[in-house]
Amino acid sequence: MREPKPRCNQKAFASEDIENVCKFGAMTAVALLLLCCFAIATHASELNIPATVLAGSGLTIPSSGSGSATLYVSGPGTAIKRKVQLGQAIQLSGGDLQNAGRYVISLDGDSATLFVTAGAVQAMAFLARPSRVPADTPNVISGTAFVFDRYQNLVMQPQPVKFELSVNGETVDRIATTKDGVAYAKLDSSKKEGAAQFTASSGSASVRRVVQEVASNPCNIRMSAEREKNGILVRTDPIRDCAGNPVPDGTIVTFTSTDSQGKSTVDARLKRGIAEAQLPPSNNATISVASGVVVGNEIQWRGER
Repeated sequence: MREPKPRCNQKAFASEDIENVCKFGAMTAVALLLLCCFAIATHASELNIPATVLAGSGLTIPSSGSGSATLYVSGPGTAIKRKVQLGQAIQLSGGDLQNAGRYVISLDGDSATLFVTAGAVQAMAFLARPSRVPADTPNVISGTAFVFDRYQNLVMQPQPVKFELSVNGETVDRIATTKDGVAYAKLDSSKKEGAAQFTASSGSASVRRVVQEVASNPCNIRMSAEREKNGILVRTDPIRDCAGNPVPDGTIVTFTSTDSQGKSTVDARLKRGIAEAQLPPSNNATISVASGVVVGNEIQWRGER
C-alpha cells in the first residue's frame, strides 16, 4: 500500500507568491519613478523665448535643470552649435541675431521659432532719374528710396520718406510712405535752370543727388534780316524757353527762304544764345525760322532790284 504524497498548501503558497510579486512590483515602480525624476531634474529644460526681437538686440534664454546640453540656432546667414549649461541663462549676442528673418532655436530636444525684425532706419539707397531734365516740366523727376537698418536689413514696416528738390532758392518737397521698404515720388522741375539738389531722408538717413535742370524748348523765336554783299544776313534775338531760361548753345536753328527760284535752307547753331546765317540773295522772298517744333516769325523780304 502506497503512502500518500504530502500535499502542498496551495492557498498559503499562492498568498505568499502574490505578496512577493506585489512587493517586487511596488519596489520596481518606486525605482522607475525615482529614475525618471532624477533624469528630469538632471536634464530637463523649458525653452521660453519671445516671438520677435529687433535685429542686433541679442537674446537671453532662461533654462532649467542641470548638466550640459547643445544649443542649435539656424536662421538667415546664421548657423550656431554651442555647448551650454542647463540651469543658467543662455546668451545670444546682437551679432548672432543681426540678420532679419525666421530663426529656429533648439535646446535639449525642445524647439521654438523666433522672428528677427529690422530696427530703425539708419541707411538708405536713393535712385534719382533722369540726371538731366528740362526746366518747368511736370512730373519729370522721379525718386526711389530703399530704407535699411544699421545691419542692412530692409525695413518692412511703413516709414515716412521726405523727397526735397531745391534749385536757385526754389524748393518743392513731397512725403511718401514706404511699402515693403520702398518709397517712390515724382516731382516737377523748377522754372529756372540750374543744378537741383534732390534729397531723400528718413529717420537718421539722408542721401543727396544732383539733377541738372536745363532750358526747355525754345519759345517765341524772333529774328531780323538785313542785306549783305553776298546775300541776306539773318539773325535771331537771344533765344529762351517759355520760363525765360537761355536755350543751351549748340541748339540747332533752321532758317528757310522761299522765292520764285525755290527754297533755300540753312542750319545754324546757337552761340551765346544767338543763331545767325547767310541766305542767298533774293528780291522777293519769304523767310522763316524754326527750332525743333517751335516756329518763329516770318519776314517778307523785298530787296532792291
